[in-house]
Amino acid sequence: MIDKVWGVDRLPLPFATPDGRRIGEIWFDPPPELARLLVKYLFTSEKLSVQVHPSAADGQQGKEECWLVLSAEPGAQLAIGFVQPITPDEMRAAALDGSIEGLLDWQDVSAGDFIYLPAGTVHAIGAGLTLIEVQQNADITYRLFDYGRPRDLHLDQAIAVANGNPHDPALRQRVSQTQSASLVDGPHFRLDWIVGKPEADIAARYNDAPVIVIPLTGTIEIDGEQVAPGSCASAAGLSKVRFASEGKALVAQPL
Repeated sequence: MIDKVWGVDRLPLPFATPDGRRIGEIWFDPPPELARLLVKYLFTSEKLSVQVHPSAADGQQGKEECWLVLSAEPGAQLAIGFVQPITPDEMRAAALDGSIEGLLDWQDVSAGDFIYLPAGTVHAIGAGLTLIEVQQNADITYRLFDYGRPRDLHLDQAIAVANGNPHDPALRQRVSQTQSASLVDGPHFRLDWIVGKPEADIAARYNDAPVIVIPLTGTIEIDGEQVAPGSCASAAGLSKVRFASEGKALVAQPL
């Protein structure tokens, strides 16, 4: 568990909040064979900074990520890209005077919303949200604006890698409570929403190679070990996982 200024002092079930702490993130460190992926839970009571991550094309370790909204208070929002195209000079000026917040595309969200963010997407997470984030395992974040908090900004680095355009709506979807779905199929990782047991076409895509499994409802079993919601586990292959017949889970695999 990681304390954050924007975290919460009471975590939702099934998590327990340590006394006197303000938890913003829970990380699940992957085993070596899955080390290119990182899974996090995020819990927000305030807005996170306006930020961006680089790609491998920028000569750095790239960080593409995606969010699944697990719960959202009324009015909760995510900022994803810009409403209108913006130039680097305009982006710098807006970051310096704080108007960048109003140039972002703030989307109302609710439980079940899924968003994929290519590297270079300028974004911010609003208050009142519980998310699962699946990402390339890189901790490179450049802040453009932080609401006056006493943390460093990285304007030169951020503007050098930022995409000043709107986010592609095709990279957003809502998950069904009754049907499995492919959420991400490359280029850096694969992610599927599983309702009940994986269908044959989903299982075939994973080729029985190592996977990360995140149960959301219903307990799964891997090699005789029970894995309950609120946990994250790895398996040598999808065939090694026994899914709850009426449960819901995420399955991820690096590519």
